[in-house]
Amino acid sequence: MNWHSLATYELAGDKRAGLVVADTLYDLAALGRACEIDPASLPGDMNQVFARWAQHAPLLADMAGRAAQLATSGKLAAVDAAATYAVPYQPGRIFGVASNFYDHADEMGTKLAARSESQPYAFMKAETSVIPTGATVLMPPETAKLDWEVELGVVIGQRCRHVPVEDALSVIAGYTVFNDISARDLNRRTDYPFTHDWFRGKSFDTFGPMGPWVVPAGCIADPQNLRMSLTVNGETMQDGNTSQMIFSVAEQIAYLSRILTLQPGDLIATGTPDGVGMGRGVFLKPGDNMVAWIEGIGSIENAVALEALAAR
Repeated sequence: MNWHSLATYELAGDKRAGLVVADTLYDLAALGRACEIDPASLPGDMNQVFARWAQHAPLLADMAGRAAQLATSGKLAAVDAAATYAVPYQPGRIFGVASNFYDHADEMGTKLAARSESQPYAFMKAETSVIPTGATVLMPPETAKLDWEVELGVVIGQRCRHVPVEDALSVIAGYTVFNDISARDLNRRTDYPFTHDWFRGKSFDTFGPMGPWVVPAGCIADPQNLRMSLTVNGETMQDGNTSQMIFSVAEQIAYLSRILTLQPGDLIATGTPDGVGMGRGVFLKPGDNMVAWIEGIGSIENAVALEALAAR
């Protein structure tokens, strides 16, 4: 399958679905017309794509394979360069997997049980936290320890329950880059006997940069062998590989699906390698700029600014 990605772009205040082929963004509806496809058979947005992934994926892959030739023949034009990438789609739910890299657990001082005696540790992050590449992460006044975490984002493409590990990759629609922004000083509490509060520390608005698009699963040969990195102001902070995960992508899906029914559009943030700010004793500050990158997918870039509290 030729590499392509599924995107949502914004131009003149209008958000539209697009396909990216060979670094060129094409409007999905325009590409459909050039391919002489019935407009009624095309999804209106990317959430509709994932809602019926089995139906739409082959069609979009075929369109992506024809895009370059159609552009060369003058039947298709790239989207205007003034367009910006929006969030590729709106996740229904976001599941995070904590301490899923041994080196990251070590730098955080987390004592883990033997893998044979353990299971993935999952938590939920608010879906309203997501922002696109180019948008600003807002640092709330409640935190002084804002941190970064590059993660492989897995997009579920079908409703499923009790998925065996050996079949788990088949329920994936695609992959994206996710930056699990965390307020480390809000991840713990002293006012309750429940000392961890990852929901609070990770769910503020803007704490979920993702994108710049979703790459279909068929374009990624092995999700367990992807290099991943994150820089702050041009300095490399994280440089790891998904092969270092404690629990694989397939194992995470199998675990979650034993608890609940996974739905199309659910997003799993599968864990981060070492190199986060907490482990270094360095935290984000206003004016900082992050670039999170994953091999085979791409990169997202987000600046940091203080949150300006509006009058209520």
